[in-house]
Amino acid sequence: MVHLNRIYTKTGDRGETSLGDGSRVPKTGQRVKAFGAVDELNASLGVVIALGALSESFRQRLLAIQNDLFDLGADLCLPETEESPEYTPLRVLDSQVERLEREIDEDTSQLEPLNSFILPGGGVGAALLHQARTVCRRAEIDVLALADQETVNGAVIRYLNRLSDLLFTMARRCNSEGRNDVLWVPGSNR
Repeated sequence: MVHLNRIYTKTGDRGETSLGDGSRVPKTGQRVKAFGAVDELNASLGVVIALGALSESFRQRLLAIQNDLFDLGADLCLPETEESPEYTPLRVLDSQVERLEREIDEDTSQLEPLNSFILPGGGVGAALLHQARTVCRRAEIDVLALADQETVNGAVIRYLNRLSDLLFTMARRCNSEGRNDVLWVPGSNR
């Protein structure tokens, strides 16, 4: 259980923050950038949910994803080390990635086949899910940049990769199972 007695601590006033292991790092560091992007993704999903343009089952799915994203942030804020930690760290698991894969497969089975790339849009729910998908891709890139510098749990990268695909299929489902997708027409405005 997390207890937050004070929201501000003044410990970050000089441009540093604490990681889960207590170490101090610059707020401009790649690890902080990576979990900050995941936090932004989580907030964008909160907007999708708050606007109420989704079915109850989609809302519940996104709430579960938001919880997973907190797990993912916790994973990222605690660097992996060779040393045995005094407690078992919270790490994203492949079972969470596999759940997303099952959802993608289920969603895809309900969709019209794709014959073109689609433009982000259609209904409000679909447009917001497409926007969240792009935030997810950016978060994935930030985590990959971190992985170029330090060890990162591979399940974190896989989770973000699958999540962007899931958000794509959910957006299509919001567009009447893909029937109301806005199709890209190459060169149509030349």
